[in-house]
Amino acid sequence: MTNIITSVLNQVKKKVTRQENYVLATYEWLKPVPGGLRLLSKVVSRKAPYFQTVDPIIQKLERNYCEAIMSKNRTVENHIGTVHVIAICNGLEFVMGVLTEASIPAHLRWLPKGMQVNYVAKSNSDIKLIARVEDEWKAGDLNVTIEAYREDGTIVVQGTIMLWVTEKK
Repeated sequence: MTNIITSVLNQVKKKVTRQENYVLATYEWLKPVPGGLRLLSKVVSRKAPYFQTVDPIIQKLERNYCEAIMSKNRTVENHIGTVHVIAICNGLEFVMGVLTEASIPAHLRWLPKGMQVNYVAKSNSDIKLIARVEDEWKAGDLNVTIEAYREDGTIVVQGTIMLWVTEKK
């Protein structure tokens, strides 16, 4: 798998121009490839290994919006057999990070500053993870809206992740 990931990353580097966003260009390049979004998700999780614990798979990515899916399986369940809220938060941080890397202007950088979530329903199925930004990208605090849904469309977690956005030095 490591050789495949390295090969794909090298090919993307050759194709992406300086004006393009690396993450969005990689998504567009891998989207039509069978298993391409799974591969992209693995690359992201390799960069931040903790995300491997929930194994999220990117489904949709555009500026200011990211959607992924995480499977309900024994490794993310709690004692009552539902997806543990902390596992969902991990998945929500994944979509926030991918969205941010795909959206932030080149002259800015970011760090997560805090996360506030409400757990509003049992998560007894696979989970759709969504992050979106509705405000302008500029230095200062920026809220990323996060939501997690069951397969039946019921929201199970909602909240925000606050980013600290600064100018690059």
